[in-house]
Amino acid sequence: MDIRINLSQVEPEAYKIMYAFEKYLSSSKLTTTHKELIKIRASQINGCAFCINMHTKDARKAGETEQRIYALNAWRDTPFFTEEEQAILALTEEMTLIQHHVSDATFKRAQEALKDDNYLAQVMFAIVTINSWNRIAIASGLQPERD
Repeated sequence: MDIRINLSQVEPEAYKIMYAFEKYLSSSKLTTTHKELIKIRASQINGCAFCINMHTKDARKAGETEQRIYALNAWRDTPFFTEEEQAILALTEEMTLIQHHVSDATFKRAQEALKDDNYLAQVMFAIVTINSWNRIAIASGLQPERD
């Protein structure tokens, strides 16, 4: 598939706003592990090959293990993820698959596991941001490059 449109060239001001949001998240209290788990899991759900490729590489560079990356789409069936990570992954899935809504149980679990509403809000904004990037990449026709 060819790139359909280069949004950064066609609408540079809007693209700058998206990057500003990403920059804010990079300076937030979110751990690198949490950010990358959110980005990979949402990208898996959305089927965004470009973002999966990018964020699995970023996660490995940040020290994430191959085992956890490979098992991420089946995180509920592994002992590899902490309670905090499981709460974040559940929230990521429900916010990404929003047609099913975010259940009270999932929201409460995240709130209890994270113990900080500011951190929870940052997690939620990270989920919103990667879902936006996924939609931009998919609609634009971005493809990962071969290594």
